[in-house]
Amino acid sequence: MRILLGLTFFSMIASIYSVFIYAPTEQIMGHVQRIFYFHMGTVWVATIAFIMVFISSIQYLRKESRRWDKLAYSSAELGVLFITLTIITGSIWAKPVWGTWWTWDPQLTTTFILWILYIVYMILRSAAGDDAKKAKFAAVFGIIAFLDLPLVYISARMMRGISPVVFGPGGGGIAPEMMIALLVTLLAFTLLFIVLLKQRIDIEDLKDRISSIRLEEGI
Repeated sequence: MRILLGLTFFSMIASIYSVFIYAPTEQIMGHVQRIFYFHMGTVWVATIAFIMVFISSIQYLRKESRRWDKLAYSSAELGVLFITLTIITGSIWAKPVWGTWWTWDPQLTTTFILWILYIVYMILRSAAGDDAKKAKFAAVFGIIAFLDLPLVYISARMMRGISPVVFGPGGGGIAPEMMIALLVTLLAFTLLFIVLLKQRIDIEDLKDRISSIRLEEGI
């Protein structure tokens, strides 16, 4: 764990250096464009988190293992955190560049729906407690909620709004130095997600042990 924490710390330092010093200033948007790197980092982590919820929920329904249930719940919590940061950083970036904090274009709308869906999942799973039947219902909802994730990426390309497309067909692309800064930032955010996920699962493990002790002692 110490090695992982060390790698995360140094990758974060490298990310900050890459974003604010190494990467060139974007000619049109200026320095405000630098939030792009952190915005993409939150998008990346939220995507990983929701994919993990999807896979873990399927595995929980198949094997009925508490381990998969904890992984799904913990991933959802972090996914909601990072998709919230995605919305916030996107709004901060949009205001000076496009003149608005928010617009109901297809990508932003589907992202907002994704945010709501996983908040609902967390409420359902939290309310389920130790009830396996209710936990399975939450898992089914987690699988259904994932269906909105591909819509977010499809909407960015098929139904263009103010959100820019950088990668893939129709994308504007970025300078090589910017790409390096982005990759370093994505690595840093990935390591941060792993650290936070492990800590979150450890909390769930502790809750399980406390519940087990209380059950044994009849509390």
